[in-house]
Amino acid sequence: MKPIPAAKQPALVSRLIKACGGAYSPKQRRKYFLTGPQWAAAYEGHALFHAPTRSPIGYEDVIREYSKIGIGHWATHDTDVYPADALGTDRQDEITAGIKKALKKHGLQCSMVTTETFHHAVFAASPAAEAPEVREYARWRLANTVRIGHELGAQYCVYWPGSLGYQVQGAVEETNTLKWFAEGLNAACEADIAAAKEKGRPTLKHCLEAKPFEPAAQILLPTSDAMIAFISSGLLKHPDMVGLNPEYLHELMWGAAVRAALARVLLCGKLFHFDINDGYPLKHDVDIGVGLVNPLDWLNVLVLLRNHNYEGPFNLDYKPPRTTSNWGVFAVSFPTAVDRFITLWEMAGEVASDPVISQAYDALRAGGGGDPRDPKSIVEANRELLNLHELIGHRLFQILVGAHRGRTYSV
Repeated sequence: MKPIPAAKQPALVSRLIKACGGAYSPKQRRKYFLTGPQWAAAYEGHALFHAPTRSPIGYEDVIREYSKIGIGHWATHDTDVYPADALGTDRQDEITAGIKKALKKHGLQCSMVTTETFHHAVFAASPAAEAPEVREYARWRLANTVRIGHELGAQYCVYWPGSLGYQVQGAVEETNTLKWFAEGLNAACEADIAAAKEKGRPTLKHCLEAKPFEPAAQILLPTSDAMIAFISSGLLKHPDMVGLNPEYLHELMWGAAVRAALARVLLCGKLFHFDINDGYPLKHDVDIGVGLVNPLDWLNVLVLLRNHNYEGPFNLDYKPPRTTSNWGVFAVSFPTAVDRFITLWEMAGEVASDPVISQAYDALRAGGGGDPRDPKSIVEANRELLNLHELIGHRLFQILVGAHRGRTYSV
């Protein structure tokens, strides 16, 4: 093949993406509670060792392109769209008005807002630092974001305390830091109650997001389990308002079974919001698009969520690869991520109604009829039934690849 001129490359990519097939229409995509973050689409490809590979893009363009794709909800950090020095000023009100106008024009809703408490130099020692003026500023930022959320019609507010920790052991007193962090959440909830009353709206759902590594060397709330314990610690004035926003990759990063972590959150009634992406265990936060690495695991996760009637958002918290162009972010990356999610979600529905899996589960739950007081009898009674565990795994694989519909390969 001869070199392909730059002017002809979009046409080639468009032709091949159509040849892939399996796409859903924007109307179909809007049926799902999928949220598109400002930061994901605006990610320029930069990182600790990476220079940017894409040019900046503003919220107007992101909202317009999400609308074209069929992503019905938009989410943002405060400083994704508001310069830090504009917060709390007339400029904040002007930007808010512009966002509301863009959302209305393109038929999107703001689903979630979150406060950046990790990038600015003021948070070098975390939003719960020793200096009281840092904590006071953090409380104001959190309350201000809550007010922005009500202005934009959001339902959720997310907190990622990735800088809540330390680089040097012994540099902080961990129990003090956790108490100070709770004070910030209490301020956010109090501001929410006041704003909701003023606006005649429900209060927001406040969601903690765990991450085991980065950017602090040691993080004080690294897992969803740690956050459940924190919510139950007695430090929060409104624990009923606070739940979790687990992220798939953040759970996987430390080697956890994502489905098991979500099950524990579900049992506590605290699964408010869910960030969806993909990646690798025991690696850094690569934020790959959903289903590109672990599709079978993703199928199992969605089976669990469907079985428990999860109705919250699925937030597309991933980074389009540095190899993807500005045009490709919206022509390839986001549409295919959405379509993989929808396909996996509908496959999970097939699992729930599959007669083979249903019969296998029923048989396992019925047991083999052994004597409950005789362990040997129990072993013998259930010996062959336990083969169904592996059979269920095989059936899930068949559903994933379409073999349950007769798809085979000649050899």
